[in-house]
Order: sequence, then structure tokens, then C-alpha cells
Amino acid sequence: MSHTLDADAVRAWCALALDALGRAREEIDAINVYPVADGDTGTNLYLTVESAARAVDDVFHGHATTDPVSPPAFPDTVRAMAHGALIGARGNSGTILAQLLRGMAEVLTADPGTFPRADDAERLRRALRRAVESAYEGVARPVEGTVLTVAAAAADGAANAPGDAAAVARAAYESARTALAATPGQLEVLGRAGVVDAGGLGLVEVLGALTRALAGETAQQPSHDAAAPETQATRAWRTESCAADPGGGGEPSYEVIYLLEADDTAVARLRTRLDALGESLVVVGGDGLWNVHVHVDDAGAAVEAGVEAGRPYRIRITHFGAAQEERTRTRERSQRAVVAVVPGEGLAGLCTEAGATVVATRPGQQPTGEELVEAIRRAHAREVVLLPNDAELRQTAAAAAEQARAEGVRVALIPTRSPVQGIAALAVHEPGRRFDEDVVAMTAAAGATRYAELAVAERQSWTMAGVCQAGDVLGLIDGDVAVIGAELAATAETVLDRMLAAGGEMVTLVLGADVPDAVADRLERHVRGGHLAVDTVVYRGGQQSAPLIVGVE
Repeated sequence: MSHTLDADAVRAWCALALDALGRAREEIDAINVYPVADGDTGTNLYLTVESAARAVDDVFHGHATTDPVSPPAFPDTVRAMAHGALIGARGNSGTILAQLLRGMAEVLTADPGTFPRADDAERLRRALRRAVESAYEGVARPVEGTVLTVAAAAADGAANAPGDAAAVARAAYESARTALAATPGQLEVLGRAGVVDAGGLGLVEVLGALTRALAGETAQQPSHDAAAPETQATRAWRTESCAADPGGGGEPSYEVIYLLEADDTAVARLRTRLDALGESLVVVGGDGLWNVHVHVDDAGAAVEAGVEAGRPYRIRITHFGAAQEERTRTRERSQRAVVAVVPGEGLAGLCTEAGATVVATRPGQQPTGEELVEAIRRAHAREVVLLPNDAELRQTAAAAAEQARAEGVRVALIPTRSPVQGIAALAVHEPGRRFDEDVVAMTAAAGATRYAELAVAERQSWTMAGVCQAGDVLGLIDGDVAVIGAELAATAETVLDRMLAAGGEMVTLVLGADVPDAVADRLERHVRGGHLAVDTVVYRGGQQSAPLIVGVE
């Protein structure tokens, strides 16, 4: 059933786009030969959409505190998506995607009297057209056969499409796919390498996600529509080996990206100066906040130009030969490190004592891919084992691992879904073993650990265990609600009994910030009295996210 163009559709679009780019990321990275063959377009697009999706989720979570029944206002959601993409944009294609979303937002958040609310299809047609116009405005020297060409084709397809918003989105997607297939014939470097434009392929994935969102699909539902966008199709875009020489020489040495607070007049002067300094100049944004991207030989001069224009921050300078330089520097690195994502100061201290580099989560917020990459860099090792300790971090962690690999680090991602699985993996970690053997042992220990979490329901809702009321204690086993109770310790006892019914040798209890020690004492006695030969270990994790985390090995 088609979905209206509303706040829920925007949220679904972001989630579906993030999922699609997560699955297609490696393929997009592999065909990245233009404007620089640095193999990171898929990762950059993923991180850009991740920032947009996080901003939209923040709007929903903030709105739920005052009105848990209805969704937030549609304009607020669209603006959050565009702003999140702008501040999190990575690379040339990510910056252009951010501007495309901003252009759409200009139309979709316009005065409702401009486009009648009932005519979602017309608003979407106009939004896609404005997206293309704004993207061309942001690129100093547009090149055909790139993501810009694919975006223009999508807008053209939408302009002539009859039907509702879902039909318009599908027409845009199909036109984009057709245009993408033609890019090797439009740009010599693509034809020589035998690939389509990487940024264009990423945009096709994003438009496919929009199509599915307006068809009523969510990120948790697999698509059963044979004509729906599919990341498996990306494998058909490569007609020859991508190892082909991308051609050309003398490309600039650095990529410079920063956010800039400046007025329009100063930005106009900045464009002129940066255009003279380098290539691949993209300046997008507005209303005093801009994202600046350029490839230059003199990175300092590019930053100085930003200082003269306004206030640059979040400055990122990447040397295009950094991967080789990183490999050279590995002689000075330690052999192996573990990077673990953990909630709470207690768990952070525990993992640090065990030798891990820690990424501490904030209440209600997951770490970004960039934070994970920075932690891997901070570990300064040739080999890194990454423990995300959260099922929802899988795609983010995968993108971070791939980015680190591009920088010369050997990274193994163990898909731990809970901090107790990470603790189990750390317990068997032996840096002296061969890397593969160590990863296998840690993976086996994590996989042998069942996990549970005690949480307090915020509102009435349906669960796998029945209807819960606000204030009920929920016992989630392996991610699903299995027990509903009125009191923390009693509910935890029921959870433990269910988990230990299948056997177990050790119980791990991680206490939240406000849970008294008496709860742990009661649970220890319960295990000792009802389950012989099962040991219990207690950690004061200090996490705000859950009063109690349980592991059974």
C-alpha cells in the first residue's frame, strides 16, 4: 500500500537508504575511479546518509517526549534530514548528495499553500527538479557522466510520470538506472575502467530506497517486489576489471573538507578563490552554514580561504597517498588491538583494563562511523578487532572497518550484539596468537554467550510477550521481549531461569547507573540456589541505557 509523503515516509526513506548503501558500499567503493580513484565513495555516501538518518531519528525521539502518539511535523523531519546530511557530508559525492537533499527540502518545506497537501506527486516532481538545480549550482565545474547526470535523469523521469508519489518515485528511479548505465560512454575515465559512475550508483540506491519507502516498506521488511531496487544488481555495473588504469596524472594531492559559517557574499568570493586553487570544488548549503569540498595541492591555502570567508570547523584534510603512507608507518605500530563500543563508565574502565581502545556511547545516541574510524586510528595497530556490542551498529561498524582497511589496517569485525558478548570475547583475547586464530576464538566466545537486557517501558505497546504498560519492566532475551514484570529483580529472576533452562556455566550481570548492589546480591543467591555449578560475576557498568544487562555463557 502506498505511503503518503509524510514524516514517517522520510524516516523510512533514511533507514532504507542507509541499509541499501550499507549492503552496496563495498561494490561502490570498488568502482570509484572518478574524480579520484581513492575507493571511498560508497563509504562516504553511507556516512553522509547515516548523519541524515540520525538527525531524523533525533527529531522523532525529541517529539515523542511531548507527544508519543503522533509523528513530528513533516517540515521538521525534512529539514533535519537535509541538515544532518549537510553537516555529515563526506567526499565529493556525499557533498553533492547533501545538496540534492537540501534542494528537495526547499520545496517540501515550502508554504503548504504553494502545493496542495493532497498533491504529493506534484510536490515530489518539483522537489526532484529543484534538487538537481541546486546541485549544479553547488558544483563549480559540472561534469556529465557523473552523479549530476543521474540526478538530472531522475528529475526528467519524474516530471513526465503520472500517478501518485510512489509512481513518481519509481519513474525517477528507473530513469536514474538508465542514465547510470550510460555513464561509461559519457566520461572517458569510466569507459576506460569499464565501470559506471560510483556516485551515480549510490544515488540510484538512495532513489530506490525512496521508492520502497513510498510503497510502504520499512527497513525491517525485505522487499518481495521483483521490480524493486536491489543492491545485487550493482554487480552488473562492472563490465571489466576495476584494476584498469583510471588514467590521467597530476591530480591534486589533498582533499579538503570543512563546514563554514559565512554569509552569501563571502561564500561567492570563496568559490572564486578555491576554484583557482584546485579541482572538484563543491560548495553547498545556505542560511549561513556551508559544506566546502575541494581537491588541492596546497591544503593550507584552502583552509586559509575559509578563514577569510568566515568560521571554518570540522576541518578534514586527506592525503590521497595516505593509504600507502599508512602502510609504511605500520612498522611503528603495535601488532594488535581491540576496539570496543561500550555504554557506561564502568564498562569503559573494565574494557580499558583489559587492553581495549574504548568508544563510549552517549545516552540515546550511537557512535558515528567517523568516531569508530578515529578509535581504530587511535589504537595505532597493524591488526584491529572491532567489537560493536550492539546489533544496530552492524552497518556503521562495517563501514568504519572498510575505511580503516583502506588506510592500511587489517580489521576484523566480530558482530557482537551486546556488551556481555564483547566481555566474553575480550576474556579469550590473546595478542600472541595468530590474528585469524584470535578472531576465531573471540568470535566463538561471543557466539556462545546469550544476552538479555532489562528495560523500563516508556509507553503502552504490543510486544512478543503481550501488552505492556508504561512503567513495566521488560525482559528482552536476544533482542526480543520475553518477560513483562512489575519489579526489576523479580523480572530478572524470570529472565535468568529462562536463559539457564538451556544450560549455562557462567552468568554475567552488568548493573546500570542507578541499580543498587542489593539487586545483584539477590540475583546471585537466586542463581546459586536454583542452578548448581553456575558461577556469577557482577560488574557495575554505570550504563544509562538499561538498568541491567545479563549474559549467560
